Amino acid sequence: MTKGKVVQIGLLISLLGILSYGLAPQFGADNFTASTISSFILISIVITWVSSYVYRVVNGKMTFMEQRKRYRKQYEKFFNDKLETKFNALSKEKQKELMEDLE
Repeated sequence: MTKGKVVQIGLLISLLGILSYGLAPQFGADNFTASTISSFILISIVITWVSSYVYRVVNGKMTFMEQRKRYRKQYEKFFNDKLETKFNALSKEKQKELMEDLE
């Protein structure tokens, strides 16, 4: 998740809290009940958000981990292609000698 997304989500949560506090009296709730409802909604959202973060950490689904896996896959493909090209450029005798050394 980018920094911009975090800021957008934070603003959205704040706006949701302000709206719930402002709209609660229109449904017949007093200020105490409105603040309680608003706090409950905000705390529920924050707990859900933190829980999803912990879930992603435990399962290794973090953005950095995903980027690292993609980079590693591309690096290994590039490296293997380069090795294969060098191996194919060798003479048959050298290829055979290398294969025997590996075994």
